[in-house]
Amino acid sequence: MGAWIEQFLPASVDDGQLADLAPLAGDAGFRCYYRLNTSPSLIGVLAPPEHENNPAFVAKGLALRKAGVHVPQIHGVDFSRGFLLLEDLGDDLFLPLLNPGSVDGMYGAAEKTLHAIQQTPADPTIFPDYSETLLRNEMALFPEWFVGKLLGLELDSGEVQLLEETFACLVSSALAQPQVVVHRDYHSRNLLLMADGAVGVVDFQDAVTGPFTYDLVSLLKDCYIRWPTALVRERALGFLREAWRHHGEGGDQISDDRLLGWFDLMGLQRHIKVLGIFARLWLRDGKSRYLDDLPLVLRYTLEVTQHNKEFEHFNQWFNERLLPAIVRQPWYRPWQQAGD
Repeated sequence: MGAWIEQFLPASVDDGQLADLAPLAGDAGFRCYYRLNTSPSLIGVLAPPEHENNPAFVAKGLALRKAGVHVPQIHGVDFSRGFLLLEDLGDDLFLPLLNPGSVDGMYGAAEKTLHAIQQTPADPTIFPDYSETLLRNEMALFPEWFVGKLLGLELDSGEVQLLEETFACLVSSALAQPQVVVHRDYHSRNLLLMADGAVGVVDFQDAVTGPFTYDLVSLLKDCYIRWPTALVRERALGFLREAWRHHGEGGDQISDDRLLGWFDLMGLQRHIKVLGIFARLWLRDGKSRYLDDLPLVLRYTLEVTQHNKEFEHFNQWFNERLLPAIVRQPWYRPWQQAGD
């Protein structure tokens, strides 16, 4: 990779010890990251083309940068080998920096960046629709990987029908919302605090055009950190009222209850999906670290279902059928306190 990188080094970069490629912690995908010992430093990425859609990553990155979102500048790409040379946004991920004293300022900056993402032109050739099929395929990971393969439970026809009805309700809610560009994984491990106070954004390769609550619920009901319900509600309403003015149907009035209802149901769709994804990351890919985050995802899921009459049957089924198997898992801890 080093010889290839030399072809694309910007003129302003001192190549230093270019042979020193320091591996960085990866994400949940197949990409491998390396920090180059240049000045300023750059990031080399090995993204196997048989697993990663690198042309889509480049197209989405260019569109987001044009809209004023600070995603890494792309200095070079070799699609055939899956090599990319990117701007280094640093190491200051949101997650270790977030605390009760910093949350308002950092989330305020993240929400400002999210408004810019949502105002990115939703070119369907770059940002495909977050379609009913995609929403359902995501949730199908839950019965396959979490219920079936992690818990070892087999569903009968009545349980399959219950899930079908639950998923249909969540899809309907998602598609009823204003549709905007959606990052699709907008949380504390994919956001960086830049030296100038701006927010750097990574891991945007799966961006689509979808519900305007999706990225907000990813941020405020983050699978890796939890905030008090009052803070989440206040920030959600502040953002969504402003977003509705930009993306709502002709600027019509909308109730806070409807905005928060969309927000909660979008979170339920996401967290049902994440239960399946985290189980798959362990069982298929051997990435055990995500198991520790399952109790918080369970908490988000059950906090919505136990307070929403629409999901009364799902909530009862989850508690009576799944929880007895869940509490026997080695990663389990009481979900009611997860994230506290």
